[in-house]
Amino acid sequence: MGNTSSMLTQYDIEEVQEHCNNIFSQQEIGSLYQRFCQLDRNAKGFISADEFLSVPEFAMNPLSQRLLKMVDGLNFKDFVAFLSAFSAKASTQKKIEFIFKVYDTDYNGKVSFDDILEVLRDLSGPFMSDEQRERVLTQVLKESGYSRDSYLVLDDFVKVLGTSDLKMEVEIPVD
Repeated sequence: MGNTSSMLTQYDIEEVQEHCNNIFSQQEIGSLYQRFCQLDRNAKGFISADEFLSVPEFAMNPLSQRLLKMVDGLNFKDFVAFLSAFSAKASTQKKIEFIFKVYDTDYNGKVSFDDILEVLRDLSGPFMSDEQRERVLTQVLKESGYSRDSYLVLDDFVKVLGTSDLKMEVEIPVD
């Protein structure tokens, strides 16, 4: 499975299925493998940040620079595991864990006011001033029982987002 020009064996497919908690069918994994091979232009067995940016939907995403830190250098198994958070079959917990990773850019297991503010800046661009973003975030945190000085851990994200109906889905075309 290290060389992307080779075909996936049944064993490889089952191994990838297990790695992503059986979120994708064998047919979907085959389709994802074809897409992975298209993206891996150098056939090195992993996808670089530049190769990810060749996907227009990814490049246009306001969080693309943040996501690039998460995807740069993914091999096929990790590529499928990354995409599994976007499956309709993924649990809310898995989606929240993914969102937490997007906010926790220094990977210290905590998200600060400034971390959240940075994501808001990426998402809102010039449509909001820094002062407006800070006011909104301060109010949202206050309503959730947190302050500007609070550090949120994964359990806090689960508490705040756990009742949400998170719609983070990407359809996997099956050939």
